[in-house]
Amino acid sequence: MTQQGAVLQGYNNELVKCIEDLCMQKEELNKQIQQAEEEKNKLQHEIQVLSEQLECVCENLAQKVASRNELDKILAETEAAYMKILDSSRTLLNVLKKEVGSLKRSPDLKTN
Repeated sequence: MTQQGAVLQGYNNELVKCIEDLCMQKEELNKQIQQAEEEKNKLQHEIQVLSEQLECVCENLAQKVASRNELDKILAETEAAYMKILDSSRTLLNVLKKEVGSLKRSPDLKTN
């Protein structure tokens, strides 16, 4: 009977050791889970901050693109008007040259 008690005591010691090992594994796993949750929360916060920054950049970009488009329109209109002014100036110059040429050939100017 004593031998059976010793065997039983050996089993009990092994069982206690296995339970202690499992408890240590559980504690380690709990630490890893807690670290992973903290990392997840940190990353989610960073994502939120970056999303807000991205939204601001996108809004700013849209405003700048709209301003550029408006400037392109104004530039095109201004260039077109300037080309009309150049064309009118050329026409005026040609008319003036013809008039001056006509005046030089006029008999009234030759007598003076």
